[in-house]
Amino acid sequence: MFEVFTWLADKLVFQLLGLSPDTKLGDSLHFFIEDTTKIFALLLVMIYLIAWIRASLNVERVRDYLAGKHRGVGYLFGSFFGAITPFCSCSSIPVFLGFTSAGIPVGITMSFLLTSPLINEVAILLLMSLLGWKFTVIYVLVGMAIGILGGFFLDLIKAERWLQAFAAKAFKAAQHRKAEAVADDNQAISMADRHDFAKSETLEIFGRVWKWVFVGVGLGAALHGFVPDGWFEANLGNGQWWSVPAAVFMGIPLYSNATGVIPVMESLITKGLPIGTTLAFCMSTVAASFPEFILLKQVMQWRLLAIIFVMLLVSFTLVGWIFNVVFPY
Repeated sequence: MFEVFTWLADKLVFQLLGLSPDTKLGDSLHFFIEDTTKIFALLLVMIYLIAWIRASLNVERVRDYLAGKHRGVGYLFGSFFGAITPFCSCSSIPVFLGFTSAGIPVGITMSFLLTSPLINEVAILLLMSLLGWKFTVIYVLVGMAIGILGGFFLDLIKAERWLQAFAAKAFKAAQHRKAEAVADDNQAISMADRHDFAKSETLEIFGRVWKWVFVGVGLGAALHGFVPDGWFEANLGNGQWWSVPAAVFMGIPLYSNATGVIPVMESLITKGLPIGTTLAFCMSTVAASFPEFILLKQVMQWRLLAIIFVMLLVSFTLVGWIFNVVFPY
């Protein structure tokens, strides 16, 4: 299915530009063109199809559905909805406020928000194409587990007391909007409306992530072509306990979304970095970066931000250690 992208990269790099596949530049450029064209094709086709199916889903309906659920079920559904909806740190604030204004416990809301940047439909498709279904299943289960356990912990410590004043006020006044009508919920959506929604969603999401594809694939290509084979395996792949927390801290200053970080994961794994260390680094980059927390500061006090930050770092480190033991190669 994806041979056409390899063929295109061969034509452009080895025939048109005359570079040799044995050179670092030729190898890196081939990787960059092949993965970029593959990812862009998947983005345009699959975002449209999934958005067409999702046309009737809206945040208000998800919010109202979660509001009436038992806590345990709420964590699971919150994490699940986070995995299937394309929210990132850019949209976390209005989503957070929408959920708290419905009276949904902070833990369930955080299950949604912790999972959403880690997993989305585009990331799942790219993982399937680049790393296979087994790694994809592992990544999804780990991402959802972090959201569920993180949400449970935040409810356990009553994290709502550390919201910013206006967010706490919205949470306490939750029931005021509970009775708002949702008359259009059951209204049939025409094919034309679905197409318009899917087209708009495709353009919006593609416009938001294309630059991260270039950044992620560019970094992945540099790692693929210029880092000597075995370097990561020799320096970070021999089971050193410190390699996982080191990878987590290396990811904090960086920022990417799940779409942009997947080509980096591919390169790190092919270069010999263990799966657990790779997961820890990439999850830290996506969900524990400084830009993410700067945005969340608008709705949370410093104490809650610090708790979530430490919780994520510990979670990613434990994930890395566990997977390095269970999947050593």
